Amino acid sequence: MNSPNNNQGIVTNANRLLWAGFMAILAAGVGFALRGGIFGLWAKEYGFTATQLGAIGGAGFTGFCFGIIIGGVIVDKLGYGKLVALALLGHILSAVVTFGASTPENAYNFLYWGMFIFAYANGTLEAVANPLVATVFPQKRMHYLNILHASWPLGMVVGALASYILGTKLGLGWKGQLSFYLVPTAIYAVMFMGQHFPKSEAAAQGASLGEMFKDVGILGSLVACYLVSVFLGGVLKNPNLGLAIGGALVVAVGIITRFSFGSILLFVLFITHALVGAVELGTDGWIESITGNLFTAEQGKLLFIWTSAIMFGLRFCAHFIETRLGFTPISLLLTSAVLASVGLTLASGMESFNIALIALGIYALGKTFFWPTMLAVVGDRFPRSGAVAMSIMGGIGMLSAGLLGGPGLGYSKDRFASEALKTENAALYEQSKAEKPSAFLFLSEVTAIDGKKLEEAKTAVKEDKATEDQKVIVKANQAGDRATLKADSFIPMSMAAIYLLLMFYFKAVGGYRPLSLAEAHKS
Repeated sequence: MNSPNNNQGIVTNANRLLWAGFMAILAAGVGFALRGGIFGLWAKEYGFTATQLGAIGGAGFTGFCFGIIIGGVIVDKLGYGKLVALALLGHILSAVVTFGASTPENAYNFLYWGMFIFAYANGTLEAVANPLVATVFPQKRMHYLNILHASWPLGMVVGALASYILGTKLGLGWKGQLSFYLVPTAIYAVMFMGQHFPKSEAAAQGASLGEMFKDVGILGSLVACYLVSVFLGGVLKNPNLGLAIGGALVVAVGIITRFSFGSILLFVLFITHALVGAVELGTDGWIESITGNLFTAEQGKLLFIWTSAIMFGLRFCAHFIETRLGFTPISLLLTSAVLASVGLTLASGMESFNIALIALGIYALGKTFFWPTMLAVVGDRFPRSGAVAMSIMGGIGMLSAGLLGGPGLGYSKDRFASEALKTENAALYEQSKAEKPSAFLFLSEVTAIDGKKLEEAKTAVKEDKATEDQKVIVKANQAGDRATLKADSFIPMSMAAIYLLLMFYFKAVGGYRPLSLAEAHKS
């Protein structure tokens, strides 16, 4: 057995498990990129508005939440192998459901639930991969979790390239393009096959589920259960019932933890990770569509690949940044938040492809370390939580992306674009608006530009056959995209303020360092 102090893990198959997890998350990234690249095809074929597309894309996050939280709670009891098999079944079932979409009347439900099942499988896999890597590489969690999650941007690069080759070059429809994600799915299944899986340190020492939940407690469960209640309220079309279920879940956590208040630090990290999900994954779900609107579809795809490639390369550098440049996880997160805010602000005003490369490059540099480094902080500071706190954090991030980031940016695009068109030509807006209004949370309803008319206008402009009215519609849509990016920049700005406060907190308690299980029990 290898020593935990060298570059290997604490089990002999540590590297095999790391790269199997890498491939599993890569499959999720491939599917995510393929779906993001065919939003325009769905809008054109089924007449979806940006808000509807945002909701479908959002299901790609909300399903993840249930997969990772449920998986995180049961993984040490059920076993990693059985969860991998469940995820494989989910990925296959997702394709069957998604491909059932055939008419404007049934497409929304098939695409929504196909996306949800796909995301549930992704979440289940991450419920396996995150605690597994944190367990087998306990001395270098930030380094190896960043390597694990380098697979996500690589998957997005592979997915974007596959979409370009299969769609643009070979002319396959959206179903043909989407089928490609089944290739990495088959590969991760083979890599996990027959492997021995260790348990987390807390589970190995016989910690009960109640003990693992103590750091989460009432405070942490309030964050997760509120987001779950919002999701259930929407699905059940009864917000009060959703809140009742969420409240019951909080009470359940209270009972199993003997009403532990929970860690204030973990509560703050949960809130912050909700912002991470909204800005990183919510933006990723729309960025190719937005840049494709501002420039060309091909340039939008190239910019998506550019930002994903930056993330992929930099996630292998976390150990260098920590040991050679002297960054702690918190100072790295603070720097990242500032860069992400600056990048999005610059992107909102980009007029040329070269400026877009710079602006989105800065944004990519900023968002690179958010997700895996936040998971590393939880693993370092809350070892007695086993897989539970880490999985709940991942679920909160994904659920926030699904409920707030994706739909929120879609709503923003609809609002800002319709306002721009109404200001420019009110009569044209009345002729071009969708039949039904779009809504988001407690914000006022907005009647968006009709999806089919917008796509027709964009196609006409691209082919240089557009009428003056169509040019005005496209210009208004671009104004909406720019305003959306500007509004998006305020999220990482808020995160930067939180990370700055966390730096002061750790300075007050003697500095940031990982805690042992014994120290965690004393705190």
